[in-house]
Amino acid sequence: MAANQGERVRRRLSTAERREQLLSIGARLFSDSPYDEVWIEQVAEIAGVSRGLLYHYFPAKRDFFAAVVERESERMLRMTAAVSGVPVREQLTTGLDAYLEYVRAHAHGYRAFHRADAAGDRAVRRVYRQALADQERQILASLAADPEFGPLVEARADLKPAVRGWLAFVTAVCLEWLRDEDGALSREQVRDLCARALLGVVTP
Repeated sequence: MAANQGERVRRRLSTAERREQLLSIGARLFSDSPYDEVWIEQVAEIAGVSRGLLYHYFPAKRDFFAAVVERESERMLRMTAAVSGVPVREQLTTGLDAYLEYVRAHAHGYRAFHRADAAGDRAVRRVYRQALADQERQILASLAADPEFGPLVEARADLKPAVRGWLAFVTAVCLEWLRDEDGALSREQVRDLCARALLGVVTP
């Protein structure tokens, strides 16, 4: 017999699949613990690979965490990408629904992403802040392309910090929502709260 009965045959992962596996494990670990308390050895042990193989993908811990942050940022940007020609008010509910679905489905990654600013490594914080800047630009671009809000983007010098403040508000609300084990707020309530907040800061 090629293998004993009951022996589990493990399929060899491709490079892309292995990298995704490692980043998923990292998102969970960094979500549950501060940056300084997560060790590369933990990741390798959970993944069932050697530490040397992990370093083959990510030269250092900072590179690994930065890759986790970038992965979550790219996901969020894709989930909330604007639809050309559709008014912001019409897109807001749909976009927030998609965003909150992502937050709930990828809670570990979302928490890990927002732990990055507290990481002691400057390079990691820089990746996180760049990711937030990308979100901010995406929102401002959507507003600028909208007939209702477009004129405000050029006329209001306070719009950019207002959007930045709204992103911080949404983050705080979402993290609290994830901590809410009693289900005090439904996804619809969180969505409507965030939508009203954005319209409040961008409408004169």
